[in-house]
Amino acid sequence: MGKLDDRIAIITGAASGIGQGMAELFAAEGATVVVADIQDEPGRALADALGGTYLHCDVTDPAAVEQLIQEAVDRHGRIDVLVNNAGIEGEQALTAESSLENWRRVMSINVDGVYYGMKYALPVMVSQKGGVILNTASTVGLNALGAIPAYSASKAGVIQLSKAVAIEYAMHGIRVNALCPSVVETPLLTSFIENTPDPESARTGLASLNPMPGMVTVDAVAKAALFLVSDDASFITAVALPIDGGYTAR
Repeated sequence: MGKLDDRIAIITGAASGIGQGMAELFAAEGATVVVADIQDEPGRALADALGGTYLHCDVTDPAAVEQLIQEAVDRHGRIDVLVNNAGIEGEQALTAESSLENWRRVMSINVDGVYYGMKYALPVMVSQKGGVILNTASTVGLNALGAIPAYSASKAGVIQLSKAVAIEYAMHGIRVNALCPSVVETPLLTSFIENTPDPESARTGLASLNPMPGMVTVDAVAKAALFLVSDDASFITAVALPIDGGYTAR
């Protein structure tokens, strides 16, 4: 018996990185996973490998997100789990030097996308008398970091939005939580490190960022996500869970 047997789980940004790790673990625990992404080829391949469904979705487009939710319901009859995971870091620059385009793009994906996902999934979950929503935030939403103002603000927004919705819909048996990982060792991060002037120094610096040595792994984030969306966390809602080796305790 898996922790998510017979459950339908939508994960946005699931074609790679953290989202892919969640999709693979959720499927292994018995869920039927709806892989939602704009990366069609890897997204479709992942869904096929997991026996799930791939749906193209640009989370910045409310109509596309509404269609995602409706199509998932049409195909599978319900939505037990929604993970709003799609997100970007955006450009690195001091606030006065950062671009308006970057601000709007980061906010549209990281905050608007989460809002749209919840807006359209909540009525379905209310009608079912239950469901779980998990939103991917960041330690940067708890402890701000300079030179990425839009990202910091967006992830703080995700955390507060998650808590507000958790309070609003608790009476309907719907739980809403946020994950707050520190720097996660994904293929994208590895590529970033390898393209720095001094990859070894960059890796050492990132690996020593948290009090616990090393970087957060995709597996660690996926396992925390599994806990929060499973019945093991049945009375946990409105939580922003750091996965950071003690980073936010300082």
